[in-house]
Amino acid sequence: MIRKATIIDIEPIMTMTKACAKAMIAKGIYQWNEHYPNPSAFKNDIKQQELYVLEINGEVKGSIVISVFMDEEYIPIKWLTNNENNIYIHRLAVHPELQGKGYAQQLMDFAENFAIENNYSSIRLDTFSQNKRNQKFYELRGYKRLGDIYFPKQSKFPFHCYELVF
Repeated sequence: MIRKATIIDIEPIMTMTKACAKAMIAKGIYQWNEHYPNPSAFKNDIKQQELYVLEINGEVKGSIVISVFMDEEYIPIKWLTNNENNIYIHRLAVHPELQGKGYAQQLMDFAENFAIENNYSSIRLDTFSQNKRNQKFYELRGYKRLGDIYFPKQSKFPFHCYELVF
């Protein structure tokens, strides 16, 4: 079940995202670290009513942020649509023990259906340039790679920006 997150979900979300970070680091993907993601980001997502969780057997096993706010890092990107009716995906995560079972697909289906039902022009997101699995995941869903941005606290490597137009 996918539902809006509440403040009591912060602890299991942090446990899950730390497990994700550890699994990525074990594969040489230094995308998430001690700075990101952090509880304050998730608390703000809840305050903005933008954080959703995937609950399986009563436990939080996945998360996704569906935001209407464009981060300033995205400003230089030449997007396919105007900057006025878009949503942004952040912090998509599925617990490592459940990865490869279609749960990330379910979360993205949820986000894409949300965008369509609410008449958004597109979905925008970024993914780490060293995470080839994520790039393939988005490209197979029809997202177009448009350019790179940087988050120095996360990595010296760029993050690729993608957009799916409806």
